[in-house]
Amino acid sequence: MSAVAARPLLALLALVALAMAPEALARCTKDVATAPLLHQVDLRTASAARITFLGHASYMIETPQGVRVITDYNGVNGYGRRPDIVTMNNAHGTHYSDEIEPGVTHVLRGWAEGGRDLMEHDITLRDVQVWNVPTNVRDWGGGVRRNGNSIFGFRIGELCIGHLGHLHHRLEPEHLKQLGRIDVLMVPIDGSYTMGVPLMLDVIRQIEPQVVLPMHYWGRNQVERLIGLLADSHEAVWPDKRTIDIAKASLPARPTIIVLGGSGGD
Repeated sequence: MSAVAARPLLALLALVALAMAPEALARCTKDVATAPLLHQVDLRTASAARITFLGHASYMIETPQGVRVITDYNGVNGYGRRPDIVTMNNAHGTHYSDEIEPGVTHVLRGWAEGGRDLMEHDITLRDVQVWNVPTNVRDWGGGVRRNGNSIFGFRIGELCIGHLGHLHHRLEPEHLKQLGRIDVLMVPIDGSYTMGVPLMLDVIRQIEPQVVLPMHYWGRNQVERLIGLLADSHEAVWPDKRTIDIAKASLPARPTIIVLGGSGGD
């Protein structure tokens, strides 16, 4: 068979292999968004979400099929909104809670516990898949606590969202492989409790999201510093509300910082 004649067969085999791939491997594959930023998003589409900043490092993600997720759930920010899924990290007490409100289907703790060396999650509830990528954190004694934090990924159709949690270091190739493509990234920008802003910028450049959502900051100056350092590569938007609707089809063509936390951020 000639090389030209073989091409259709190879393409067909590739499609069959993709269709047979297990769900756990789907996650988020690399691509590039090129659509303009739209102000009206149809949340009935499969690849969309409503994102609300609740405070500190907590965002609420709502999916077209009505699943609610709260990130870095601490029992205060967003309490009473009855999430179906909560993700948590325990570097500080403001990022987790042992008091979980009734009605939560999945409690995903992002740190190794109960004698385990590693905490791993990969769950699907209706139209959202949630998984974690364990990272290390500094401990109070000056050492390193392995797998003490997790980056959480959320896939809703083709829209992929990432939450860095209480990240303390740059990412290794294996972290990036586990995380996959991320369209929207929730980033702590405090510059001290997590990691210095220049180092966090390296992480943003490693992941290359189209949308950056700042979190874990106190005051407008910290946001303006981030915007200034990324001015050559990113637009910046300050909405007058803490909720946006976002879809895969309406991601900005140029990377954009969207400040849902306003000037305070907490």
